[in-house]
Amino acid sequence: MMRSRGYLAFIIGICLTAATCYAVVTTQRQQAQDNFQRDVEKVARDTEVRLQTYFDMLLGIKGMYALEDRIDRQRFHRFVTELKLDRRYPGFQAIQFVRMVPETELAAFTAAVKGDTAIDARGYPDFLVHPASRRDLHYIIEYTEPLKGNENAFGLDLAALPPHLRALELGRDSGEIVATERITLVQDSSGEPGFVARAPVYRSGPPLQTVEQRRAALVGFVAIVFRVNTLMREVIDASLLEHIHVRIDDGGYPGARDVQPSSVDTLLYDSAGKVSTHQARSAPLDGMAQQKDLMVGQRRWLMRFEGYGGTRYSRSQLPVLVIGVAGFIISALIAALLVSTRRVIDAKHGLEYSLAELERQKSNVEQARSDLSVVAETLKQAQTNLQTSEKMASLGALVAGVAHELNTPIGNSLLTASALSDMVRDFERRLAADGGLKRSVLETHLADARKACDIMNSSLTRAADLITSFKQVAVDQASGQRRRFQLDEVVHDTLATYAAQLRRAGCEVKVDVPAGLEFDSYPGSLSQVLSNLIGNALLHGFDGRDGGAIVIEARREGADLVKLRFSDNGAGMTAGTLHKIFDPFFTTKLGQGGSGLGMNIVYNIVTGVLRGTIRVESEPGAGTTVTLVLPTRAPEGAAPEPVHRPALQP
Repeated sequence: MMRSRGYLAFIIGICLTAATCYAVVTTQRQQAQDNFQRDVEKVARDTEVRLQTYFDMLLGIKGMYALEDRIDRQRFHRFVTELKLDRRYPGFQAIQFVRMVPETELAAFTAAVKGDTAIDARGYPDFLVHPASRRDLHYIIEYTEPLKGNENAFGLDLAALPPHLRALELGRDSGEIVATERITLVQDSSGEPGFVARAPVYRSGPPLQTVEQRRAALVGFVAIVFRVNTLMREVIDASLLEHIHVRIDDGGYPGARDVQPSSVDTLLYDSAGKVSTHQARSAPLDGMAQQKDLMVGQRRWLMRFEGYGGTRYSRSQLPVLVIGVAGFIISALIAALLVSTRRVIDAKHGLEYSLAELERQKSNVEQARSDLSVVAETLKQAQTNLQTSEKMASLGALVAGVAHELNTPIGNSLLTASALSDMVRDFERRLAADGGLKRSVLETHLADARKACDIMNSSLTRAADLITSFKQVAVDQASGQRRRFQLDEVVHDTLATYAAQLRRAGCEVKVDVPAGLEFDSYPGSLSQVLSNLIGNALLHGFDGRDGGAIVIEARREGADLVKLRFSDNGAGMTAGTLHKIFDPFFTTKLGQGGSGLGMNIVYNIVTGVLRGTIRVESEPGAGTTVTLVLPTRAPEGAAPEPVHRPALQP
């Protein structure tokens, strides 16, 4: 009986869960569609309001002509300038006045424009009506503001261009603002879609009730030239385009018979080319496609909207999943509770047994924790020993490098000394045999002896310098004592000990460390850091390469800090290697000379002993740059414990 009730409760719970999930999905879909609808209405309304604002301004210019139909170039220029269009109406390309010129007056009109000095004292001697054609009436762009950037439109005869002529004749006969179809502006070399809105201008006085009266009184047109992409950037928020696709096509004049289907020739605007998102690859969401018709200058614009998945129109599956899982669990628990009522006592005993077992497990965990502490301490001591070995190995490498470097000057000195000894014996023999020497022989002997002494002096001086540099570096690294030192001296001393290795690797070193950077710190630790960085560059950066370059430069950062940058043009590192570079025992040269402790030691020295910061930047094939920011006076106190897994600084 209890089992049947449990099954029934489980089935009812599952049904309620399914109903709740369906309600949540429906609500989410409705909310997303409501958001999409609001965005569609906003874009369409903002577009209409923006265009109406421009058209109102166009009617304002037309009103100026209603008071006086003969406006000269200077007054037109001044009127347009006072509108401050570039600040108040940035979406336009140009504002123009198109004059109707009969064929019989074309020559006089051309001459008058060429001689117009109202704005430019030189006039417009290059003015030309284009394209050249013979017809009863010409519609010529006489004024265009601004003229700069719109020179190609100056003098354009619109009567020779069928799309423009059709709009002009429609505006002339209707007396209303008329927009052209999609055109490519002659003054725009980018090829972006554009259109022109024009309002007819009539002579003041004559009646304008009929088409014939309007044709007889026509003077010309005032026009605004638009680039649609520029216009829509004012209307649509760029962030919205990440979620909604907007396409605008020219639908033609209402009632026209030559309306073209949507294509490249009718496309006015397509937001897909304005953002780089998933829109070009994915389909719109269900129920997120809509079309709006907008009348623009007696032409019908078809505005198509499509919504895409994302945060704005999201339909998160997480609430449905949570409700489903929670409903299933609750239903199962209720069913299990009803089924297992008779087993409560057995469960109690089982629970007591489980608690006892848990206590035993806890005791085992505590013992394991104690054992792990001992192992961790042992590993820590082993790491300390390995780090000491690494430092001694580095010092041994310095010894080997200096020994190799000393071979040449000492060998030269020995060879020169032997040659000088032979020359002295020969000189003594000749002196004893002849009983006297010529002056030329004595001068030659003295010149050879002086030259041999110079060679021995130069070689022994070089050897002494090497020994001094090595002695200072070795003493600093071995003692770890704090003292005052000059940064450039430590850098040059350290490089001197690696001269042989760098020369064998064909590595060029450039040092840009100004004199006068005095530190009160630990020169041995700083030398150890530079030694490890040089060793890494030779072992990893220039492995398999014929040569390379290392740059060491330093600059003061404020009063108490110095930025020291070590960079090479070697093989670089991948992101995975860069992430683990400071980990102890991590190396890409396991068994080939790399212990995996070099950069861990560098990190511990820089942050613990020198109390500075370190940042590593690298890309495969682009070399590696290590930037140290060090205080000129190291804080007092012992260095902290080593940090085994430091996070890389960005």
